[in-house]
Amino acid sequence: MTISPVRLVHVSAIWAVAFFVFVVGASPLASASSQPEDARAFVHAVVANELAADASDHSLWMYRDDNKVPGMHTVKLVIETSQGDLSKIIERDGHPLTPQAQKEDEQKMDAFVHDAELREKQKRRHEQDAEKANSLTKLLPDAFLWTFAKRESKETTLRFEPDPQFRPPAREARVFAAMAGVMVVNTQQKRIQQLKGALTRDVNFGFGLLGKLQKGGTFQIERQEIAPGVWNITETHIHIQGHALIFKSISEQQDEVTSHYHPSPQSLSLETAAQMLKDGTTARMLQ
Repeated sequence: MTISPVRLVHVSAIWAVAFFVFVVGASPLASASSQPEDARAFVHAVVANELAADASDHSLWMYRDDNKVPGMHTVKLVIETSQGDLSKIIERDGHPLTPQAQKEDEQKMDAFVHDAELREKQKRRHEQDAEKANSLTKLLPDAFLWTFAKRESKETTLRFEPDPQFRPPAREARVFAAMAGVMVVNTQQKRIQQLKGALTRDVNFGFGLLGKLQKGGTFQIERQEIAPGVWNITETHIHIQGHALIFKSISEQQDEVTSHYHPSPQSLSLETAAQMLKDGTTARMLQ
């Protein structure tokens, strides 16, 4: 699958989504004079923990998704099931859906429920995104120079900037050479709470002919513990400009907030999930 430069930044900024399992225990805090290599070792431990958590987390959720992109603001309810994810739009640009728009939205939902090919496409897309995110996550400790900004019993804050010695093994990782910012980690669980930063220089793909991301673009990811030991991304803010394929402009402007998480039973079928979305059961559960 070909991934656009903007999508690469989006995935690498998020790094990895929804990991679980307490693998790396809390370690004694080092002194404030810790060397950068100590910070890199700490990030190695965090990354190992996150990857192990991702492999072990099979939880399913219902939640509310508020997503703003240029020209459209949608609010939808999402139900994850073992057969795939369903969603129902409840607001568009600040207004409830018209009866016709609601009908069309529910028809798309029904098509997904009854079309195995659509479900397989969604599954493959999720697997490809997860594989890409995991590959990029493994590079984090060595792609950046890490320094401790603050070390406390509850939170550890690190600053990162590109490591000039890092050689990206693939095109996707080239964006790391232009990213700098701050990462906040839950010290005891070694889970990433916040990641924010900016592109410190332009990023060219194919000498700028295939694509270019402009210096100054920003990203911010917030994660919360939605259940004991279960961390999910709850806020995503991406604001990046550039161009691709010589003429096409790139504008990745996204502000997404997810909330009102509720466990989704492992045994929940797509048919039941669709009915819950249609008859208002999910809306009442997520109030």
